[in-house]
Amino acid sequence: MPYIPHDDSDVAAMLDRIGVESVDDLFSPIPPEARHEGPLGLPRPATELEVRRELLEAGAATVDLDRVNAFLGAGAYDHFIPSIVDHLAGRTEFYTAYTPYQPEASQGMLTAIFEYQSMIAALTGMEVSNASLYDGASGTAEAVMMAASVRRKRGKVLLSGALHPEYLQTVRTYTANLDLEVVPVAPRGGVTDPGDVARAADAETACVVFQSPNFFGNVEDAPALAAAARDAGALVVAVVDPLSLGVLAPPGEYDADIAVGEGQALGAELSYGGPYFGVLASRAGFVRRMPGRIVGRTVDGRGRRGFVLSFQTREQHIRRARA
Repeated sequence: MPYIPHDDSDVAAMLDRIGVESVDDLFSPIPPEARHEGPLGLPRPATELEVRRELLEAGAATVDLDRVNAFLGAGAYDHFIPSIVDHLAGRTEFYTAYTPYQPEASQGMLTAIFEYQSMIAALTGMEVSNASLYDGASGTAEAVMMAASVRRKRGKVLLSGALHPEYLQTVRTYTANLDLEVVPVAPRGGVTDPGDVARAADAETACVVFQSPNFFGNVEDAPALAAAARDAGALVVAVVDPLSLGVLAPPGEYDADIAVGEGQALGAELSYGGPYFGVLASRAGFVRRMPGRIVGRTVDGRGRRGFVLSFQTREQHIRRARA
């Protein structure tokens, strides 16, 4: 059953209904000798991960509990997922009879998406987030397409050579038949040199894309790379690990225009390499150029809070006769 916390007014109302003055009065029928006073002598509190490890070690003494470890790497890792993730995802108020792509999506689904967007915006320091993409690679390619649509008269895209190679290949695939030149900037010592970016960026550069932590696991000098891009009038696309933003500066702090990344670390299982989901956030001024859906908050005719699909792709509502 769900745990529902009570505040003081709730407790007072329940005691009044029962007919007792206080919680102590409620337990007065228990004889004093049957009560335990003072500390219980329990061990220190432990996290879920620590308790799980202790239980596994105890169980391993009698049975082999080893499991197959995943060594896929390169953007997909076996992160610890707290049990509360499944419990929250399984809450019935978030269930819907419709696919999330439908405009009739229930308030539960829309609420969950809105909360996700709010979390991503807070993590990245950006102004607006969409409701996710297929994965980090396609998210990076979509960010490049966004930047190219904003800088329409520019036909060059600079990508850090320390970017995930699959992301680079996906960008090449997206832009293969477009008037966009994809130019990698070779890394030096496992990181991208801001000076190399400054020399490569020019009036034809639509955007500069870099990843931090990058494919080699190194933290880039993101502010310097962003400054080199802005000096050339190019947009800044930062590819980030959402979990790393708990300790590293978020893209919004160094004035990135678009932030993208792989969302697998936020609670998705490895699933043999996918499917995962892509994170994408940007400046509010680019909201109409973002792919996918964006859920907004509003109020109904009675002033009650509600959620709606504020932005959504047009092809979802084309009637079959006009498709």
